[in-house]
Order: sequence, then structure tokens, then C-alpha cells
Amino acid sequence: MSSPSNPNPYPSHNEPRWSKSEKTIARTAFDAALARELQEVMQEAKQMAEQIQKPSELWDLEHHLTERRKEIDRKYAIRGSRLLEVLGRLLQEKRLSEGDLRGLGEEKMKSIRSLAQFLRDDAA
Repeated sequence: MSSPSNPNPYPSHNEPRWSKSEKTIARTAFDAALARELQEVMQEAKQMAEQIQKPSELWDLEHHLTERRKEIDRKYAIRGSRLLEVLGRLLQEKRLSEGDLRGLGEEKMKSIRSLAQFLRDDAA
């Protein structure tokens, strides 16, 4: 699946099929998590900007924002069948709750939960 709103009409053998309602649920949850993270970055940037005393600190802010943009671009990139992986990471990071994903099929939820648990265990 290339994105929740732009499904691959010919999913691979291992790629789950997404119903129209599941695509809507996934897109809504994805968009909400992205909006929350971008809001967080805006708050960080404002706080950092208020602390700037020297010109070099301006470039520190620019560097921080560039790194956050790259991180967010990587995290929220949905290519191929990565949607379950992205949702699992967002669940592990607590950027999504299981309630945000209510309505997805149980097999998809198992995959998302499993990946979130794996990432939690890996981080420990």
C-alpha cells in the first residue's frame, strides 16, 4: 500500500488488504500523530528561539530543525507496505493510542501491537 488514501491495486502476497474504512481510520490516526508531532516541534523551536543570545545559537536552532525535519520525514514516510510498521512505531512512541486505531482488523492490530512491543523491548 503506497499510502492509506492511495492503495496499491495489486498488493503483494504478504501485504494486507485494507478496506475503505480501515484506510480512513489509518489516515486519520496518521494525520493526527503527524500534526501533534509538528506542534511539538513548533513549541521546541519557539523555546529554543527565546533562548538565543549569540548568532551561533541561531545556526544551532536551524540545525536542530533540519534534523527534526529529516527524522519526521523518515518516520512518516509511507511506501509500499510500511503502513503497519509506521503505525507500530507511532504506537510505541505513544504518538497514537490503540483507541486511535479502533476499527482496524484484528490481524492488522496484532501486527501493529507486535511491532510496538518489539520496539519497546529493543529500546530497553
